[in-house]
Amino acid sequence: MAYKVKVVFGGLLHERGMTLNELSLKADVRRAALSELVNGKRGNINFEHIAKIAEALDVNDISKIITLVEVPDE
Repeated sequence: MAYKVKVVFGGLLHERGMTLNELSLKADVRRAALSELVNGKRGNINFEHIAKIAEALDVNDISKIITLVEVPDE
């Protein structure tokens, strides 16, 4: 069974009425990088970015930011 890391903070942004632009400013992470993360277009995740996003969103539960999902065997 294989797993993939999935970024899930998009829902949290929606709940808080925050835009990617606002998060970008608050977290000091490029908007393009945030957009790529939310849209699953980024192949790697910068742990510093995850920490900044968590701080900006005031969460200490990393599962609100990223999670593991099963990937079907090919």
